Amino acid sequence: MPEKKTVEKAKEAKHQGKSATTQAGEFVREEMHHIREGKHGARSTKQAIAIGLSKARRSGVALSPPKRGRVSEKTRRSAERAYEKGRRGVNVSRRGSRATGSALKHESRATASRKALARQARSAAARRTQAARSISARRVVRTKGHRGRSAAARKAHAARLAFLLGVGAQESVRGRVQAGVHP
Repeated sequence: MPEKKTVEKAKEAKHQGKSATTQAGEFVREEMHHIREGKHGARSTKQAIAIGLSKARRSGVALSPPKRGRVSEKTRRSAERAYEKGRRGVNVSRRGSRATGSALKHESRATASRKALARQARSAAARRTQAARSISARRVVRTKGHRGRSAAARKAHAARLAFLLGVGAQESVRGRVQAGVHP
């Protein structure tokens, strides 16, 4: 069951005209927090994200299920069921919910670490074409605003410098860049 705060944030995002994926992002974020808090675990980062997306669909976010061929048929059917339940407002089975919860308690908590999420994001981006990534970046630019773009550019610059200098601690480079000192 998603927290009230998460559902409210998703509703606010919808009210602001943001996309279904942005609304669903709140549920994924909540799921990551639950894993980090130790409420339960997940077998993989992908599963943790899937749980969040399923919660979003069941809560009524208009996130359509993936098309045929994009994911396994089992996953697609599961997403379709969650989407329909969100449309109809069906109550969750207490027995099923408890069974899922107890199974997830035995899984790893490391799947929601920053490192695991970064690895997942990188592998997901690698599966997309350069054109698709570029279109996505342009879409982000439209909603980020001047200050957001500026901050993102500074962060990217610091990351590039850290990579070029072979600096393990990106934070020290980022601090120097923000201070206006060129390393």
